[in-house]
Amino acid sequence: MAEIKYEIIETVGTLSKSPKGWTKELNLISWNGRDPKYDLRDWAPDREKMGKGVTLTKEEVLTLKELLHTFV
Repeated sequence: MAEIKYEIIETVGTLSKSPKGWTKELNLISWNGRDPKYDLRDWAPDREKMGKGVTLTKEEVLTLKELLHTFV
């Protein structure tokens, strides 16, 4: 399996923290040197491990914001 490289450009915020110290975070991340995207996933305390997540473009984040605003 190829190594996945990432650079956290900006930490937007933390949504929650588990008893084991993992945090669910929204970050702006560049994956494998590509343009940064917004990324929502769980991270280990040292950020050496990560859970499955979802990446979104800025346009998708804005659409999600509108959808959540009408839902909540």
